Amino acid sequence: MPAIHLPTASGRLEAYRTGAASPFPTRQSGPFTRIAFAAAHVVADPLRSENPWLDAAIDWDRTIAYREHLWDLGFQVAEAMDTAQRGMGVDWPTSLDLIRRSVAAAKARGAGVYSGAGTDHLAPEAARTLEDVIHAYEEQIAAIEAVGGRIILMASRALARVARGAEDYGFVYDRVLSQVREPVIIHWLGDMFDPALAGYWGTRAPQAAQDTALDVINRNAAKVDGVKVSLLDKDFEIAMRRRLVPGVRMYTGDDFNYAELIAGDAQGYSDALLGIFDAIAPAASAALTALAAGDEERFHGILAPTVPLSRHIFQAPTRFYKTGIVFMAYLNGHQDHFTLVGGQESARSTLHLAELFRLADAAGLLRDPDLAAARARPVFAAHGIAA
Repeated sequence: MPAIHLPTASGRLEAYRTGAASPFPTRQSGPFTRIAFAAAHVVADPLRSENPWLDAAIDWDRTIAYREHLWDLGFQVAEAMDTAQRGMGVDWPTSLDLIRRSVAAAKARGAGVYSGAGTDHLAPEAARTLEDVIHAYEEQIAAIEAVGGRIILMASRALARVARGAEDYGFVYDRVLSQVREPVIIHWLGDMFDPALAGYWGTRAPQAAQDTALDVINRNAAKVDGVKVSLLDKDFEIAMRRRLVPGVRMYTGDDFNYAELIAGDAQGYSDALLGIFDAIAPAASAALTALAAGDEERFHGILAPTVPLSRHIFQAPTRFYKTGIVFMAYLNGHQDHFTLVGGQESARSTLHLAELFRLADAAGLLRDPDLAAARARPVFAAHGIAA
């Protein structure tokens, strides 16, 4: 197996020798008994003339090809979400273009895609009233529905800024949900993913926030397919899951504890809408197939080695997890460069990327170890590490 020199925390280099190639299939091998969304990243175009810190230059062909890869593995795609650097380099006009292209590609093959509708074209400091927030939501929802898309209702930085309490959140969500054509997925994104969302639902007290969110969701159940909770707190998610009215799904967004939450317990389980599924899609597909076949031991056996990788990719500052997601896509040959929109390939350290390489190899997620090592070497060489 190929060797690659990787830095260690002690400041030394080690000659790391990779393991075997990934054993997981590149296509879905059986049905799922869980709904599984992969929040997908965008592939930057490094050969465009735009300023990479200011403009979103997207390689559309590679971006859609990556969605084809996820669909082949049985996943639905959660489009234009934070994994696609929404609000961190990718603006609303670019997001709408992405949604239009993704919805068209999904319809051409009968695949599933839901898309993020938020208020990010309204700068938080420009929002003065709740009506400003409602109109911003309405504009994005209308645009997505016009191209045939389904909605993931994203958390709003503008709402977090202007709302004065739980009642304001109820007022906005009631108005917006009353107008959607089809049931939506509500996305509760924690401030570890986006600091501007601190105090969402009108309070920094977790239980009070859960009460408000459940009140909104349960009274609007006819317009809510489910809720995605991204708070990295499994006990909080389980408690909330048990309080949802029948027919409303819990979609785990917990990139630390997804295996346990998807497997569930005697009182229920979580479906999945996860950024980590972008990076571990072949393994996750095989695990979900095993779970559907009643082989929970194999399900956990496949996913357990992926959890250290996911916790590493999503470590604080969590909002920089996109760097690791894209590094994985680069190592596995899904794109020809390690470049992100906004120059965010620099958001993680060399040591972080080296440990990611080791953990991905340990989890059996390098589909061609020779290729992965060959691709990693120039990245590390650019940081002064000899091949």
